[in-house]
Amino acid sequence: MSTDRTSTGPIEGGVVGGLSAELRAKLEAVPVAGLSAQLRKRGLNLVTIDGVRPLHPERKLVGTAKTLRFVPGREDLFQSHGGGYNAQKRAFDEVGPGEVIVIEARGEAGSGTLGDILALRAAARGAAGIVTDGGIRDRDAVAAVGLPLYSNGAHPAVLGRKHVPWDLDVTIACGGTTVEPGDILVGDADGVIVIPPALADEVADAALAQEHEDAWVAARIEEGAALEGLFPMNAEWRSHFEREREE
Repeated sequence: MSTDRTSTGPIEGGVVGGLSAELRAKLEAVPVAGLSAQLRKRGLNLVTIDGVRPLHPERKLVGTAKTLRFVPGREDLFQSHGGGYNAQKRAFDEVGPGEVIVIEARGEAGSGTLGDILALRAAARGAAGIVTDGGIRDRDAVAAVGLPLYSNGAHPAVLGRKHVPWDLDVTIACGGTTVEPGDILVGDADGVIVIPPALADEVADAALAQEHEDAWVAARIEEGAALEGLFPMNAEWRSHFEREREE
């Protein structure tokens, strides 16, 4: 049985799933909270995928979106779209290295949107992870696959109880947030955020700089300094910070 684990998608010059090795490393190094703060400074507040929880909180998720959309269950539509080589199966067969399968399930957790077989297929294809605002089946078996995965919880029912797999590679809504194919997703124990690709380098660099500054402030707090004037830094504290950074 072939798993084509390493034969999918272009990997050129360190670029995997549309992300350079340098950008991926930066995004892996900064917390989602820091990225959220930088996006907010640029006027982007509606970029968090809400209502999902990590199956592996200790694992970082970084990748580009491959989207899949389910519509509400209807018996006649499931007859025409739910069987055979449907949109769900195509998405998991086509996902490439470094991509994240992002599923629109309308926040409906009353059935699974994937189970262990599909999780195994995503892992075999080199996917970076899965995000669904619906439920998952076979939770323990899915967890054993080891992929970073965010969901709305576990449920034993099959897909057809609530959903019809409709289309893929389209703009979707997941957890109340618009996700376009190719958007960058980053997830940690705090949750998942969506970053427009055009802003990714700028936001990652700013978040790394802020992490360095926050670490310096935390060290001063541990030494006994008061918050007033330090968090955020006033001119005096910032001069100390800049001097130590130069040294």
